[in-house]
Amino acid sequence: MIRLIDYARPFAALIDPEEAHRLAVNALKVLPSLAIGRDDPILGLSVFGLDFPNPLGLAAGFDKNAEVTDAILRLGFGFTEVGTLTPRPQAGNPRPRLFRLPAAEGVINRLGFNNEGFQAAGGRLADRAHHDGVVGVNIGANRDQRDRAADYVAGIETFAPFASYLVVNVSSPNTPGLRDLQAAPALDDLLARVIEARDRAAERTGRKALLLKISPDLSLAELDDLIAVVRKRGADGLIVSNTTVARPATVRDPAVRETGGLSGRPLFSLSTWMLAETFRRVGHEMPLIGVGGVDSAEAAWTKILAGASLVQLYSGMVFHGFGLVGKIKSGLEDRLRRSGYVSIVDAIGAEARAIAAEPWPT
Repeated sequence: MIRLIDYARPFAALIDPEEAHRLAVNALKVLPSLAIGRDDPILGLSVFGLDFPNPLGLAAGFDKNAEVTDAILRLGFGFTEVGTLTPRPQAGNPRPRLFRLPAAEGVINRLGFNNEGFQAAGGRLADRAHHDGVVGVNIGANRDQRDRAADYVAGIETFAPFASYLVVNVSSPNTPGLRDLQAAPALDDLLARVIEARDRAAERTGRKALLLKISPDLSLAELDDLIAVVRKRGADGLIVSNTTVARPATVRDPAVRETGGLSGRPLFSLSTWMLAETFRRVGHEMPLIGVGGVDSAEAAWTKILAGASLVQLYSGMVFHGFGLVGKIKSGLEDRLRRSGYVSIVDAIGAEARAIAAEPWPT
């Protein structure tokens, strides 16, 4: 079935990207149960108090409304992340708002947190609450909300019973003013409120790890300030990184002029450099999830060496299909054995200093 879906990918490339995405989600809804077998134990690790059969996850953005969480896990992912979700349903920005850059294997989006809202996704997650598998929930704020921290608090309260972990997304470039929440004073207030909500919920649901998803466009001084607040408030980890508003000079596709966040292969160098700089600051004190431009085993391995305990992908599947999951896991197994590391854990951050020493990607 995976091969059938991937065979259709060249035809999907001929239609509107959002329609192709909807077709992929619908295809997963009818995907039969697959006997994918157990992952090699060498790929397994525990992070945030959760056991992951492998470090590869699907990033937020694909399964926005928690429609196909279990189907995604059956593809072989070690975990998946739904959202970004806002309290009220939101249409997002006007179309067209999603653009492929085929030659560069990149994607630009200015979707604007289009989703069905907390109630719809919460109902679906409640229905699968007793299923196995790690499912994170990525939370945002409605565009017209003045007290945006209140939306994040509502997300914690809604999803704490069902989420394996929770993500505060303050780094999308497609909601005006959202990235301002990464600045220290605003972030301090936000994290104080959401962590208090998480801790209240823990009395009923157990403690859930709370992560912050950050931008790759931060300066190093801004990163220092952000990490200081994260340490002060006691968040559990960081996702590095969201999409970028930068445009590498090497990308010449006409669509590169579109506004929005750039993801896929053109994001890899910048997001990995930012990941390594983040690891240099937090070390093994705070687990990191590396995302941005992962489209091969080599890219995933580099993220781990740069400091990622876990790795996420999304745009890579646009160009390489669902079969990419198995290829990356197989490649990681091979690299681990050839490297001499006993497990993934031993490789985390092994080359962070060298990667961070490279020139700032432009």
